[in-house]
Amino acid sequence: MRFTSESYPGVCAQPSSASNGFVFNHTMLRMKDPKVSLDFYSRIMGMQVLRKLDFPEMKFSLYFLAKPQADDPAPEDVAERTSWTFKQRGVLELTHNWGSEEDADFKYHDGNAQPQGFGHICFAVPNLAAAVAWFDENKVVFVKRPEQGKMKDVAFIKDPDGYWIEIVEPALMTNIGR
Repeated sequence: MRFTSESYPGVCAQPSSASNGFVFNHTMLRMKDPKVSLDFYSRIMGMQVLRKLDFPEMKFSLYFLAKPQADDPAPEDVAERTSWTFKQRGVLELTHNWGSEEDADFKYHDGNAQPQGFGHICFAVPNLAAAVAWFDENKVVFVKRPEQGKMKDVAFIKDPDGYWIEIVEPALMTNIGR
């Protein structure tokens, strides 16, 4: 029998066929300074900017980043790439409200300070130790290193806006929560 879902109170055992084809596409984070955040997510985390959309009348821009699969490259045509971007999984949308980068005191709530809400995003890496070394080499701020705390083999870093990013190596996760 094929696995479909763990079962807990509130879990719908048989989702409606009306939701067939629904794909979780992206999560949006606000960023203060595009130059700083785009450098972090492209150079440090290895993501590519798939599409930028500007909304001058509302004074904001959206940047859609992901790590496309080699067997499904992004189309060159802008309209086709926009549609393709919204078909992907695991996309990060970074929203820049124009002018925030010019305010030295400007800061977004990271979701982990009180009142808590949003917690973190997560990247799976092929080798946790190598990723930690890469983050150290690039002076990335750690919230928690893999050897710290009760949850071993899990790291948390911060992006330039203070959002937490969980870093896991899937092969090390087999016994977590047991």
